[in-house]
Amino acid sequence: MKNRGYNYPDRISPSDEGLSVLAFYSRRYRHSTEEEWRRRIEAGQTLLNGRPALPDASLVRGDRLEYFRPPWEEPDAPTDFATLFEDEDVLALAKPSGLPVLPGGFFLENTLLYVVRRRYGPGCSPLHRLGRGTSGAILFARNHGAARSLARAMFERRIIKVYLALASGTSMPDAFTIEAPIGPVPHRLPATVNAHLPGGRPSISHVRVLRRFPDTNASLLEVTIPTGRPHQIRIHLSYAGFPLVGDPLYQAGGTPRADGLADDWTTTPGATGYLLHSWKIRFPHPSRGDMVEVVCPPPPALDPGP
Repeated sequence: MKNRGYNYPDRISPSDEGLSVLAFYSRRYRHSTEEEWRRRIEAGQTLLNGRPALPDASLVRGDRLEYFRPPWEEPDAPTDFATLFEDEDVLALAKPSGLPVLPGGFFLENTLLYVVRRRYGPGCSPLHRLGRGTSGAILFARNHGAARSLARAMFERRIIKVYLALASGTSMPDAFTIEAPIGPVPHRLPATVNAHLPGGRPSISHVRVLRRFPDTNASLLEVTIPTGRPHQIRIHLSYAGFPLVGDPLYQAGGTPRADGLADDWTTTPGATGYLLHSWKIRFPHPSRGDMVEVVCPPPPALDPGP
């Protein structure tokens, strides 16, 4: 589908004062070359204080820049979702695998944020994220008060998130805990990705084996995460030597692939192919104070059985 394009605003800070329009965009948004930015500016796709910008125009503090990205064809993504819980403060939704939560890269309208706001209104915002390939329960706040309350509960680790994952290998203990710090490391596309990083942010995952499949050398795991770093479960299980089956990015040791066996696009964080499902979320209701638990039925490949 072709979207309607998007307007990207910027306000010039003291550190950017004196730069030209071209230099500002070339330094701030390095996904495009200087020549590509020059063509966009000369084509009238950028405004400086509401008027068409010139590449060499000098910027001063407080200037308003706008770049209008013309409509583009977005990759296909499933946009149907189920509602698991709904009231005036909170939405708990079942995200399908393959749908990004937030805009980024080639995705704008084929995102959960866009389709949720179209159905429930512009005040909805996700409390946390799920990877594009991850399915299952995700919480949205419907107003500022609920967002503040839930964010505080998340910070205080009063929100419990339980996942189901299909991991490589069968030799792991019946139950174990992974504590490996996570932070940005160099990569090809994008320039950095989250991975195991000594000195990164502390991260904890509690793992329990539900089923083992010796014929396929895989195990179905229940993973509870008190912390919620981006791609934490994928990183932690690969760090422990049991990467998710089909994960195109993370390899044993918790680091991104860089062996040239796949092209750049299949080793981005948003690439799919693995099986990871947000199964249960338990949270303190922002208005009532009682605990609410939502359960999202897993896909058949991750069914833990009776």
